[in-house]
Amino acid sequence: MTLTTTPFGMRTTAAEVLDGVDLSGRRMIVTGGASGLGAETVRALAGAGAQVTIATRNPAAAEQLVEALPGTRAVALDLADLDSVRAFCDDWSGPVDALVANAGVMMLPTRQVNAQGWEMQLAINYLGHFALAVGLRPALQAAGESRVVLVSSGAQLRAGFDFDDPQFERRPYDPFAAYAQSKTADVMLAVAMSRRWAEHGITANACAPGFIHTNLQRHLDKATMQAFGAMDEDGDLLTPDYYKTPAQGAATTVLLAASPLLDGVTGRYFEDNQEAEVVEGGPDVMAGVARWSVDPVGADRLWDYALPVVS
Repeated sequence: MTLTTTPFGMRTTAAEVLDGVDLSGRRMIVTGGASGLGAETVRALAGAGAQVTIATRNPAAAEQLVEALPGTRAVALDLADLDSVRAFCDDWSGPVDALVANAGVMMLPTRQVNAQGWEMQLAINYLGHFALAVGLRPALQAAGESRVVLVSSGAQLRAGFDFDDPQFERRPYDPFAAYAQSKTADVMLAVAMSRRWAEHGITANACAPGFIHTNLQRHLDKATMQAFGAMDEDGDLLTPDYYKTPAQGAATTVLLAASPLLDGVTGRYFEDNQEAEVVEGGPDVMAGVARWSVDPVGADRLWDYALPVVS
């Protein structure tokens, strides 16, 4: 299979990806769009003319963004609460041209579960977005040609999906293992969705934004941040050379959501604005997509595991 390539790179910004692209009349949803990478995604899409709905737990947090960007609005959505997801879907009317599953939580220090008993990182990063996409499938199909973007992470290289104990009910809870598993699940969702929905004109791809200072890292302790080279002994943030700005981090997301270069591409994983090679995952692997993340058998199994919960 030939990998999809683009003229963009690691330092390309989201706005540069959409330079010359007209999204007028397109309706798009960005979860977690009130801050960080989500806000940069919203800015780029709205800047190209799209009507963007910011789906966020706290719509008030998006007030300044909405005021600054004509055609945007903020609507309440709590991905940990499937009732909230259903309410969002029930209230939606009209087609959806792109759903950007951007919101997430990283490395909760203690095991937490949602109302369905799912470990919270898996519940928010995967299950909530799965429920949202399933609920909005008619709206995505109504657009004729639409896209779903799953914002994953390079952490998918570190852990496959543990079907024997996905909720950490028997094995000791590990914050990073739980995060890595949830991000693997996001890639698996893109694969499973592409196998089921392509005939309806819906493509689905996943991406890794890279390393960026955002609120996502709020649960990381000082030792972890220092291991990344992103914090000094006094607790002040540092920006290593391999870190991106939020605008650069949002570029691959925007590429998948709206660039004509990705027309018809589905079931793939991108990093730094290029499709990634499939590699064997492991602790020392720094790039690519793990074979377990794009395994169609595992992706179908995870779909079947979660579908009764969200239906």
